[in-house]
Amino acid sequence: MKLNIVDFFKELPQFLVKSGPILSNIYGADWENRLEAKELQANFVHLSILSKSYKRIYREFFLPSDANGDKQSAAASTSGYISDYHRFGWLLFLALRIHAFSRFKDLVTCTNGLVSILAILIIHVPVRFRNFNIHDSSRFVKKSNKGVDLIASLCSIYDTSEDDLRKIMEKTNTLIADILKKKPCEASECKSENLENIDTDGLIYFENLMDDSSLSSSLNILEKDYDNATRNKGELDERVFINEDDSLLGSGSLSGGAVNITGAKRKFDSLASPVKTITSPLSPHRSSASHPNGIAGGATSKMVVTPVSTAMTTAKWLRTVICPLPSKPSAELERFLKSCDKDVTTDVMRRAHIILEAIFPSSGLGERCVTGSLQGANLMDNIWAEQRRLEALKLYYRVLEAMCTAEAQVLHAKNLTSLLTNERFHRCMLACSAELVLATHKTVTMLFPAVLERTGITAFDLSKVIESFIRHEESLPRELRRHLNSLEERLLESMVWEKGSSMYNSLTVARPVLSAEINRLGLLADPMPSLDAIATHINFSSGGLSPVHSLHKHETSPGQNGDIRSPKRPCTDYRSVLVERNNFTSPVKDRLLGLNNLKSKPLPPPLQSAFASPTRPNPGGGGETCAETGINIFFCKINKLAAVRINAMVERLQLSQQIRESVYCLFQQILNQRTSLFFNRHIDQIILCCFYGVAKISQLNLTFREIIYNYRKQPQCKPQVFRSVFVDWASARQSGRSEQDHVDIITFYNKIFVPAVKPLLVELGPAGTAMKTNRVSEVNHNNDGPCPGSPKVSVFPALPDMSPKKVSATHNVYVSPLRTSK
Repeated sequence: MKLNIVDFFKELPQFLVKSGPILSNIYGADWENRLEAKELQANFVHLSILSKSYKRIYREFFLPSDANGDKQSAAASTSGYISDYHRFGWLLFLALRIHAFSRFKDLVTCTNGLVSILAILIIHVPVRFRNFNIHDSSRFVKKSNKGVDLIASLCSIYDTSEDDLRKIMEKTNTLIADILKKKPCEASECKSENLENIDTDGLIYFENLMDDSSLSSSLNILEKDYDNATRNKGELDERVFINEDDSLLGSGSLSGGAVNITGAKRKFDSLASPVKTITSPLSPHRSSASHPNGIAGGATSKMVVTPVSTAMTTAKWLRTVICPLPSKPSAELERFLKSCDKDVTTDVMRRAHIILEAIFPSSGLGERCVTGSLQGANLMDNIWAEQRRLEALKLYYRVLEAMCTAEAQVLHAKNLTSLLTNERFHRCMLACSAELVLATHKTVTMLFPAVLERTGITAFDLSKVIESFIRHEESLPRELRRHLNSLEERLLESMVWEKGSSMYNSLTVARPVLSAEINRLGLLADPMPSLDAIATHINFSSGGLSPVHSLHKHETSPGQNGDIRSPKRPCTDYRSVLVERNNFTSPVKDRLLGLNNLKSKPLPPPLQSAFASPTRPNPGGGGETCAETGINIFFCKINKLAAVRINAMVERLQLSQQIRESVYCLFQQILNQRTSLFFNRHIDQIILCCFYGVAKISQLNLTFREIIYNYRKQPQCKPQVFRSVFVDWASARQSGRSEQDHVDIITFYNKIFVPAVKPLLVELGPAGTAMKTNRVSEVNHNNDGPCPGSPKVSVFPALPDMSPKKVSATHNVYVSPLRTSK
């Protein structure tokens, strides 16, 4: 049986859920990390984007056929035909990925690599195959008195860094010399038709590189090199993207619409959203009227937003705004650090270096490392890690200063000892900064939640700083704001409810009645690993490094079997990688991310109360402990996220506003009075059950099948939400069953949900009408006592008016107001 790649990745999450216990017994608790399934999928998605991009830019610069521009060219441009020059470029790019980018195959570095390949093709592909004119001033905007500055012009088109591009071109030239045994020579000393009107300073030229006589043998050598480098790796054969047989790529969508691949044309048009079409993943889109002969037109033409163009624009922000900053605290930040009860400057700097070394380790120990034949691979990895550490460090200091300034204004005091000596706060800030750097570069090998594991914090901790981080970094590009918003949504929907979340430590203080259930299920977080433990683990003093991902497990109590993750972790952790890394968010998703509507929201409470000990009285007064304040804020966020999702489902199902109110009311009551139903689960599982319960009590003709069918169309949907719901049979009082298990959502509804919420459902029923048991489900006994008195639930909240706005309940049609700038 020949399974295509898209179908394989679509089925993989469910396979992992079902096979998890078996794989865990065979390979240990860290089997998911060892399997690297998420990394494989992310790699495939990136290569899909890059191959489409490469094909597009190749055809923008070169004729698609080797047939000297005859009639065959037109046919070739619409068929799956790949010229030998095109094939050579992709194979050289794969060699670059293997030998020079051994560990960190991030999207930005790979895009720089593709642009370096393009530069080499421009210099070497015979002039007769060019689809451009070197005198095209709108394309080659950088010139000197010696001719076109090729590198600077390509950097201008593709938002790449000139320094980075020149370094990668050096690597590429070294590859050509080492693998293909071609002799490099200074381009300024060579006479070639290809080099006419190009400023050759700093360029390398290889005689006969693209001659007919050597091209075929070069292709064979590159193929053989790829085979040797990847043999026994068990990974995707990346040459599939230029093979004319597309059957392996398949058709359909990956990651809930992440990649849409149809037939031989390989249309990767729908990225990260079922509703947002993205058309040109690398090359700038220019007006069809830009040039009569089809050559790309003016540099002022509008560029279509694509995964790669967005990544490069965001990387430009990091390069131009953050990189020039100092790599130590500014004078203003130092004043705050020295104004504490004791000077904490040294502590802050030491912690930053240890934590960032743990997140961005130097090469050689603990990370997946595909070593190539070139000695420079590890060196380039180390340079990459050092650059990312510096970027994250500078961003951390910048946002920390802005937060201190704001906090001092709120508290009317310069002494911020409580906040600036809080270990968890600083680690959250460092994790947030590092995650933004990883998100900017779209790094395949360190997908979220890697930063949580490496810094020793939990999802609940990180959720406390995201809103403030966005608020206090005004220059943050839109895509990075979206990324943090989508992370907060992901944390709220499931990760904070997982076993080992510090949310449970606060909940036992804020809601003591839940302590027994939390302890019985073993949900409390382990103590945060000390900074010294992390420093020892990464051998910080000597500069060496060992793996950090298992740090938590070494500190876990024996009774927990070495695994602090939730039993349902496989079904929430395996997330659409494009939502994690690329964040090309749909209009629907934009509306979901209305949690941080900054313009309308009041300032959050002081951060120091959010990170204070749960049992401490809240400095803001009111008689609450810090835990109670924190849990109340957290529950408000959960309610708001639920309101957005309930509203979207009501629109999709075309239900009445009364039903919307009832579903939201039930959800709120469950959160307040039956909180344990959320433990180890996803909030969408509770929302779906609320819809069905309200439909039954209201005698609506709505089946669970219809609810799930419509839920599948939601952008956040993952099939595991309704296929695999955590159940603890002991708490369900099922005779003879004491184990924990995962069941489908209908079984969960009947066996767990209804017995727990029946009194709440009865309250929602028609006034004065006795509620019959079988109107809710088949369950014949009620194990729940009377529902305790609850605070009055609020009416459905006013949701932010996010644009674009959905105007059809049944179709993905959206309308935005015309901007005045248009």
